[in-house]
Amino acid sequence: MTRTFRFAFAGPLVLVAACSQGHARGAPTIPVSAVQVTTKDVPYELTATGTVEPRQTAQVEAQVTGIVTRVAFHEGDEVAAGQLLFQIDPRPFQAALAQAVATMHRDSAQAMQADRDADRYATLVKQDYVTQEDYDTKRSAAAAADAQVRADSANVTAARLNLEYASVRAPIGGRTGGLLVKEGNLARANNVTPLVIINQIRPILVRFAVPQANLPQIQRFKGNDLQIRVNPGAGDTASDEVGRLTFMDNAVDTSTGTVLLKGEFANEDRALWPGQFVNVRLELYIEKSATVVPAAAVTTGQTGTFVFVVNPDQTVTLRPVTVERTAGGFAVISQGIKSGETVVTDGQVRLASGSKVSVKTGGSAQMGDQ
Repeated sequence: MTRTFRFAFAGPLVLVAACSQGHARGAPTIPVSAVQVTTKDVPYELTATGTVEPRQTAQVEAQVTGIVTRVAFHEGDEVAAGQLLFQIDPRPFQAALAQAVATMHRDSAQAMQADRDADRYATLVKQDYVTQEDYDTKRSAAAAADAQVRADSANVTAARLNLEYASVRAPIGGRTGGLLVKEGNLARANNVTPLVIINQIRPILVRFAVPQANLPQIQRFKGNDLQIRVNPGAGDTASDEVGRLTFMDNAVDTSTGTVLLKGEFANEDRALWPGQFVNVRLELYIEKSATVVPAAAVTTGQTGTFVFVVNPDQTVTLRPVTVERTAGGFAVISQGIKSGETVVTDGQVRLASGSKVSVKTGGSAQMGDQ
């Protein structure tokens, strides 16, 4: 009786086990991509959108009025400080200078004669050959003549300066904009419309704003000559331009709750252009040996963030994780996984805990520094 019972009871168990094995063998294997969790040094960065602006801008204006006889550059040229840009007809100013010099020479000769007369009368008044009044008159005439010579000298300086102004030179080095005055046009002194605008683009500035909540961190690390990276392209980090933080505003903008910052970039390859919008990353410090996974490995669900960990038997387990922050294409994980484990980076949409997977060739390669 006992033997018969045992045989009858074992029969269903064998049947259930056989069905379970058949079901496991029939479960589909899901192809996925995966990488091994690693540790690496990751920069702690603040991100923002910035605007490129010239380091200096100069509106070149005429200081004298005259006909433009020559334009010594082409629109869009890079010019050096002091380079000739426009030549205004110098002949009127040359004539004015010659006249001022001649007047000064004439008045100088008269002043010398007046001085000699005053000296002679100084001797005669002591001998009572002339009255004191005559001497005072001669002395006043000499002083007036000397004053006229000084005025003439100032006129010569002004005339010479006007002649120099007839040659309009670049006040700063940079790239020129569109020509607003052409050869043959009349250039007017102190006109509202400049002759040309020059923007200095090497070096160049990028201005951006960060929330005031980041102000304590920036002040803490500001003395470290903070590095800034901007991306003028479509997100390719290989094209990043590297500069340094040079300015932090002395007040928080109360309308936006942000602080204005500026970075300076050498811009030798002219990748940055005034008015351009760029993505900015301000690096505050480097976090050593941080646990990182590709950002694509992290999925957000109703209960929070999680990853799928690949087990040695090629099944996966859903693992909740705590994402401290993202840095570039990586997610820095503070809790939930450790270095050496393997996580799925592509194909998670079809997975659940216990799913059987096959890792694509090359998909489990270890993450390298990027």
